[in-house]
Amino acid sequence: MTPPKSAPTQPEASETDLGYQAAQAAYDAAQQDTNMVQIVAPDGSVVRPDLLPAPDIRLALYRQMRRARHFDERGWVLYRQGRLGVFPPFGGMEASQVGTAAALTKNDWLFPTYRDTGAALTLGLPIARTLAYWRTSPHGWHMPADLKVLPFYIPIATQYPQAVGAALAERRKGTRNVAMAFIGDGGSSEGDFHEALNFAGALNAPCVFILQNNGWAISVPTRTQTRATDLSRRADGYGIPGVRVDGNDALATYHVTAEAVDRARRGEGPTLIETVTYRVKPHTVADDPSRYRTEAELEGWDAKDPVLRLRTHLLQEGLMTEASEAELLAEIAAEFEAALQEADSYPDPTPAEILDHVFAEPTPQLRQQRAQILAEEQQ
Repeated sequence: MTPPKSAPTQPEASETDLGYQAAQAAYDAAQQDTNMVQIVAPDGSVVRPDLLPAPDIRLALYRQMRRARHFDERGWVLYRQGRLGVFPPFGGMEASQVGTAAALTKNDWLFPTYRDTGAALTLGLPIARTLAYWRTSPHGWHMPADLKVLPFYIPIATQYPQAVGAALAERRKGTRNVAMAFIGDGGSSEGDFHEALNFAGALNAPCVFILQNNGWAISVPTRTQTRATDLSRRADGYGIPGVRVDGNDALATYHVTAEAVDRARRGEGPTLIETVTYRVKPHTVADDPSRYRTEAELEGWDAKDPVLRLRTHLLQEGLMTEASEAELLAEIAAEFEAALQEADSYPDPTPAEILDHVFAEPTPQLRQQRAQILAEEQQ
């Protein structure tokens, strides 16, 4: 008797596939989460008309998102041309960065991670200075005197407790200024993250914490580095408000952040905001994401593009036309090329310049090191 044939076995899903599927499922599930704030759906339709910002704010947000997208796209080209160093792209996360930073003024503090170029540009960091930073030029090593933006943080989570310190300093000086710090989902598992939330909560610091949950900690999916599915709930352990928002909806991110900023200015303490988004780009321009995910896995995210979402909304509402958008894009392109020419005009750095922006007043050790470098140059 011939034994019955068994059904063909399906190949076992890899950890990478499971990681992507979990990220996709988490984002889609969040769309149905009544606790997640959303104003505009992925198709551009309005789901919360009562929360819509004023038309001028919506147009301003779109302009900043387009500026950020243009920088990200041109950055890739410049890197391939050897005219820009390694930098972490942020395309697809513009709503998360622009919508949050737009709630600040130039009197407030911004503590960005290495991926938050879009946030820094939104607050006012000049494009030429930003290009110089990613070229490792001394002209980008210090921030403008009229802007409280810290250099992009490479260490993970160290910016969070430092932001609390800046917020407390502002309160001690009697201002109503706030500090905003960014972090990723992976960084929220670091000790500094938890210490900062406890620090800020205990001392009622005027601080706004942005937690960008983009599904990946370099090549590690969120599901692997934590079993938590709602990272905004981490605020509960420290007695501060936690808000979850659609990180691909610029209007929603702006709304919840503006509320958190106003709350901090009133002396009501810190807020943790989780922006649910996705890192569609590689970890850096030098990263090879094909080692841990496939191009096919990214197909579903095109429909969730934050720039496309706001563009569709503005066109549907009659706040923007194809012609006015074309003028905007031409203006942004011209602005970038002028900034690029400025960055190209900066002189090459000298070895001693590496010591110029370490302390406001050089220490004796720095003076000694500078003298040694200058002496070696003359040999």
